[in-house]
Amino acid sequence: MLIGVPKEIKNHEYRIGLTPAGARELVSHGHQVMVQKDGGKAIGLTDDQYKRAGAEIVDTAEEIFRRADMIIKVKEPQPAECAMLRSGQVLYTYLHLAPDPDQTRALLASGVTAIAYETVTDSRGGLPLLAPMSEVAGRMSIQAGAHALEKAQGGSGILLGGVPGVKPAEVLVIGGGVVGLNAARMAMGLGAHVTILDRSIDRLKYIDELYGDRLTTIYSTRDAIEERLPYTDLVIGAVLIPGAAAPKLVSREQLKSMRAGSVLVDVAIDQGGCFETSKATTHQNPTYEVDGIIHYCVANMPGGVARTSTFALTNATLPFAVQLANKGARRALLDDPHLLNGLNVHAGQVTYRAVAEDLGYPYVPAAQALG
Repeated sequence: MLIGVPKEIKNHEYRIGLTPAGARELVSHGHQVMVQKDGGKAIGLTDDQYKRAGAEIVDTAEEIFRRADMIIKVKEPQPAECAMLRSGQVLYTYLHLAPDPDQTRALLASGVTAIAYETVTDSRGGLPLLAPMSEVAGRMSIQAGAHALEKAQGGSGILLGGVPGVKPAEVLVIGGGVVGLNAARMAMGLGAHVTILDRSIDRLKYIDELYGDRLTTIYSTRDAIEERLPYTDLVIGAVLIPGAAAPKLVSREQLKSMRAGSVLVDVAIDQGGCFETSKATTHQNPTYEVDGIIHYCVANMPGGVARTSTFALTNATLPFAVQLANKGARRALLDDPHLLNGLNVHAGQVTYRAVAEDLGYPYVPAAQALG
C-alpha cells in the first residue's frame, strides 16, 4: 500500500501523523510511505530522518492526496484537503464529525473511507487512540487555566497553589475520564483544591481509591455544578460522549454566579464544547471573555506540545495503521470490531450512529456499508 503523510495546515498545528520510526515500521512490512517536505520540521523530525526510514519526500500535499492509497493525518481535513480526497481512498485521522456538518458533507461527497481515531475502541471499552491526546489535553488544561488566571491575561489574579497563609484556588473538573483524571492530577500537583464530578459511581469510587481525601468526588448533576460555580476559580470541561456532540453543562445564565476573572477551559471543544458560551479558538488567540469569565477553548490543545503529542499519538495509531496497510482497509475493518468502530464514513454513507443522529443522516452500520 502507498501511504501518504501530509503536513498539517490547521492554525498552529505542528504535529505530524507519522514519526520516522512509524514510517520505518510500515516500510519493513513492504509498504511505501510518502511524507510531505518539512512535515515534521517544526518538532525536530527532519526529512533526512524520514529518508533513512525508507520514506519518499514529496514537495506538495497535492501529490500526496493524488497518489496515496491511505492518508494518515492528525487533525480533521481542512476544506482544501477534503477537496483532494477521492473515492476508495482511506483517511485515517481525528475527525470529530458530530459538531462539523461541513466536513461531514465534504467527506460524504468524496466517497472516501474515513476512520476516526476518536471512535476506535479496545476490549476494555476504552478509546485507545483518543487516550494519549486526552492525557496531554487534561494536563495542559491546568497549565492553560493557571496562565489564564493571571491578572495580565484577564484572570482574577489567583495562584493555583496559593502560598502559606493564603488559600489555594478551587478547581472544578466536570468529567472523571482520561481528561478529567489527568487534569485533577496536575491541579493537585500544583497545590489547588480539586473537586471532580462524574455520573459513574464506579468511576468516582476508582478516583476516590486513588486519591482519597486529596480531592473531593461528587456525583454530577445540574444542581451539583450550579452549587459550586460561585466559589470555583477554574472549571475544566472534560465530558465525552464518544463520537457525539458534547452536552452543554454550564449555561450563560450560570456564568453570572461566578466571580469575575474566573476561567473556563473547554477540553470538549472538538466535539462542540460543554459550555453554552464556548466557541473554538486557536493557539494564536486562545482566550476570550464572556460576562467577565475567561474562556480557553483551543480546539487542538495537544498541538501546543506537538513533539510530545506526535510520539504519544503514533505509539497508539501505528498498530492499526499496520493492520490497514497489511490487509487492506475492508479486510482489516471486518477482522477487528474495535477498528470497525472507528469507521465514520464510507462510500457516501455515515457509518457511526452518533454522527448520523446528531447531523440527521441515515445511519448505515459499518459492517453493512462494507458489504
